[in-house]
Amino acid sequence: MNVTLEKSTVEDLIRYKLRRIQKLIQRILHRWNENTIDSFVEKARNGTYSEAENDAIDLENLVAEEQKLKDLLQNL
Repeated sequence: MNVTLEKSTVEDLIRYKLRRIQKLIQRILHRWNENTIDSFVEKARNGTYSEAENDAIDLENLVAEEQKLKDLLQNL
């Protein structure tokens, strides 16, 4: 089955999802009072934040998804 969408509609949908992911990333960073993803992930890995493993995994997955969406948007 094929579906045809206007390019502007696809861009809007990608941008919407991208904004949602970015908000989730910021929410995680805010929860741990961190400003950067790298700093948070490093502290989660080295044990500074002993209960942060799930958030660190979620954050890494969100960052990967964010990059995929940015690439997709750029290649439309």
